Amino acid sequence: QVQLVESGGGSVQAGGSLKLSCAASGLFRNTNAMAWYRQYPGNTRDLVAVIAQNGDTKYADAVRGRFIISRDNAAITVYLQMNSLKVEDTAVYYCNINGDTSRGFRTYWGQGTQVTVSS
Repeated sequence: QVQLVESGGGSVQAGGSLKLSCAASGLFRNTNAMAWYRQYPGNTRDLVAVIAQNGDTKYADAVRGRFIISRDNAAITVYLQMNSLKVEDTAVYYCNINGDTSRGFRTYWGQGTQVTVSS
């Protein structure tokens, strides 16, 4: 059974840093794009950052220059380094990995991890 396990969330003061990790259990034959999303209570899940198979990255305007997405293909893991955190970064963060498994090519989601930034 393929699962994405997230870690690294928590509570920090504004201006602090956190690093989120998302590691895949189970077997991926191939992986393509990996991404991080976040969701505020009662709102949609919004893209934060995405990293392509070749390492190309894109960021939401709200986090560009503060967050860095990276990937470890051997470990099938995606990271999100979050610096200069703001109160408005408070949300549940979800990782996403697109890839080919025994269930076919599809998108997989992490369980979500809470990030809380206080002033």
